[in-house]
Amino acid sequence: MSVYRPKTTVEQWRILQAVVDFGGYAHAAEQLNKSQSSLNHAVAKLQQVLGVQLLEVRGRKAYLTDIGEVMLRRSRQLTQTITELEQLADNLHFGWEPEVRLAIEMVCNRAPMLPVFADFNRESRGSRLVIDDTVLTGTLEQIIEQSADVVITHNLPKGVLGEPFGEFRMELVCHPQHELATLPQPIKQADLLNHLQVVIRDTASKPAETSGWLKAEQRWTVSHFDEALRLVKSGLGFCWLPTYMTEQSIARGELARLIIDGSSHRSGLLYLVLPKGEKTGPCAKLLANKLLEMKPQVVSNVVELGQA
Repeated sequence: MSVYRPKTTVEQWRILQAVVDFGGYAHAAEQLNKSQSSLNHAVAKLQQVLGVQLLEVRGRKAYLTDIGEVMLRRSRQLTQTITELEQLADNLHFGWEPEVRLAIEMVCNRAPMLPVFADFNRESRGSRLVIDDTVLTGTLEQIIEQSADVVITHNLPKGVLGEPFGEFRMELVCHPQHELATLPQPIKQADLLNHLQVVIRDTASKPAETSGWLKAEQRWTVSHFDEALRLVKSGLGFCWLPTYMTEQSIARGELARLIIDGSSHRSGLLYLVLPKGEKTGPCAKLLANKLLEMKPQVVSNVVELGQA
């Protein structure tokens, strides 16, 4: 297979951009500290190898042709990519990570984080962000094995410190016409035994059922809250879901809130953890600091979780 060899150079495209941006060859030559004749030659050569006219000179000013406008727009993407690539190499040379992995407990409401992610993107210097959804011992696994750079969890492993990040809250829900919704509230735990429970699969490589009410005779396991919500709305079963996911559905009459005798809801704290401690890279620290500075703090919710 033949290898394509570019006919043009990045420098030629940068000269074309300068001629357009500074209104002509003379001003561009001053800004680039080059001779006007060298710029003329570079643009002429560019047009020659491409076989199209990019600029036309009227009076003392150069104007883009229709073809030139299209090519100029694409060339700006090229030179911007080259600039970012060179900047990334410089950043990596000084220890800036090429990739940051953020593990977020699936109970956490992501909506308040979106402005932080946008801000981080502007300052990340080209580093990629990978966001992992984790559940229960899957989150602990990310911390213990240090497979993530930043972790948001509702459960801290022994000996691990975390910075308080927000609150969580969950509630038991079912379809308004489900049999459980017709019972006098609060209901007994025994009332749940013969009904289908929807749970979220633990994301750990070796999951352990250490929390959550998992005594239902029938249990369906799904991988994400969205699927659990769809099943519950269809009337198939009951599930513990985050209040940020259920409030509007309850208000619209699409879900019914169940109160269990001795447990009206569940709540607690979320923590932000840096599993690698002092080895945490500067880009990961940037993300962690921006998340902790977020105002107001994230208010999240914990769901009843389990494994297949």
